[in-house]
Amino acid sequence: MKLLVILIMIVSFGFAKEKVVAFAQDTMGNDWRVAQVKQMEEALSGVDGVKFIYKDAGGNTALQISHIEEFISQKVDVIVTSPRDPQLTTLVAKKAKDAGIPLILISRGIDSDDYATFIRPENYDIGVSAAEFIAKELNGKGKVFILQHIPTTTPAIGRTNGFLDTIKKYPNIKVVDMKVADSLRSKAIIETEEAIKRGLKFDAIYAQSDSMAIGAIMALESNGIDPKKIVITGIDYISTAKELIKEGKLRASYLYPTGGKEGAKAALDILAGKKVPKDIIIESTEVTKENVDKVKPIF
Repeated sequence: MKLLVILIMIVSFGFAKEKVVAFAQDTMGNDWRVAQVKQMEEALSGVDGVKFIYKDAGGNTALQISHIEEFISQKVDVIVTSPRDPQLTTLVAKKAKDAGIPLILISRGIDSDDYATFIRPENYDIGVSAAEFIAKELNGKGKVFILQHIPTTTPAIGRTNGFLDTIKKYPNIKVVDMKVADSLRSKAIIETEEAIKRGLKFDAIYAQSDSMAIGAIMALESNGIDPKKIVITGIDYISTAKELIKEGKLRASYLYPTGGKEGAKAALDILAGKKVPKDIIIESTEVTKENVDKVKPIF
């Protein structure tokens, strides 16, 4: 119902003079970020007088910064980004502000308040919930292997700190290793297989995205290990995650909306001269076998 309201409100907008909303995306190399761009594009496609453009930095921080600077020089009306590096993006955010161009941050933050609005779920809280869930599934005792999202980003920082701060309450649960897999299935396969080959023992895998959880499951199966015997959690709750939860291979995923539709609504509010909240928090939900058929995947 909430998304329907957003879409209805979007359709009601219209501008006599063309406005340009420009998205500087970190990478289109994973399905979640593709969906983030496409959902914003679809939400804005029916609005008269609004043109949506985007650029894919391919996971290259310098190129993403360059894209934002390019948008500033083009004098677009609104810039949207999901920063790969919060510190470096902070510098270019100041340039956008000085140029009078509102900046919308989606899912990832920067180190200043030089932005119009920051749209995201609470990553720290997700980390806390994942730690509590894994601790319960392990009955308070076991070894955890972490597959981390891009470590410089605010989601990775929140998801990691929330988990580590909480798991410390369980003295018989140890984090035995943490490897960066950048939310890519291919890297998660490599890191999990290397962990298995070097004899790392673990009872749970905290994957900071469903893509990494899927990669870990594939690596376990290719090495003759039943993923149902490992407590594996992911984040995003995509359709594949739903299937894996029903199969018992994935114990839980945390709904993590892309924010594309909410970003489109914020951009239109800004263009219409309306005030937008500095922070827009999107609700997240823990999805397990108990409620898997009641929660719709993000794509």
